[in-house]
Amino acid sequence: MPTRKADRISSVALLMLLAGTGSAAQNSSAENGADVFKKCRACHLVGDTAKHAVGPALNNVIGRKAGAAEGYTFSDNMRELGQGGLIWSEAELSRYLENPKAVVPRGKMAFPGIADPQDRADVIAYLKTFSKP
Repeated sequence: MPTRKADRISSVALLMLLAGTGSAAQNSSAENGADVFKKCRACHLVGDTAKHAVGPALNNVIGRKAGAAEGYTFSDNMRELGQGGLIWSEAELSRYLENPKAVVPRGKMAFPGIADPQDRADVIAYLKTFSKP
């Protein structure tokens, strides 16, 4: 058992590190994400045969510049954001999925968003299964 204050603080920090932060992203489930993604399938497709529909196909979306899926006509606002450097990282996708209009105010997407952080993390985990490593 640590006796010095510095040792106790180090021990607590180590335990917190080993336990993780408990964030949704650390506990995300692609399987649950597939179920949550059903909300998105009306407009977006994924998989080997995915094509653009009302929204762009989402294969390889993680790491892609916003407004840059070849063959899809994005809103001017989405293209501008991509030209300004917006890349769909997991964090940016989560922010967008939470409230699309907050990220792309003049975008085409009418979906109100996914409020639950765990559901967003799960959808992103699911989308990662359709991304090249």
